[in-house]
Amino acid sequence: MKKGELIAEFAKRTEVSAAAANGAVNTLIAIITERLKKGDTVGITGFGTFSVAKRAARKGRNPATGEAIKIAASKTPKFSAGATLKSAVNPTKKK
Repeated sequence: MKKGELIAEFAKRTEVSAAAANGAVNTLIAIITERLKKGDTVGITGFGTFSVAKRAARKGRNPATGEAIKIAASKTPKFSAGATLKSAVNPTKKK
């Protein structure tokens, strides 16, 4: 599902205009992004937690030339699925 499809589905389910749905989705993304930039975590109960993970500096190789390169330390966004989402995606089988 792409962002446009998500917005259309959101508009349909909430019975709001596509413009209002677009604004809501963009606002949610902006809030999560701003909080992650500050180093905060964003938890949505049952869905999951967005956080920032730190990656240490390391050595790597240029795949085209095989030359050794230094990869700088960085931060990356991380998502951990909540229990409700996990069980929805991976339901237990009844015997």
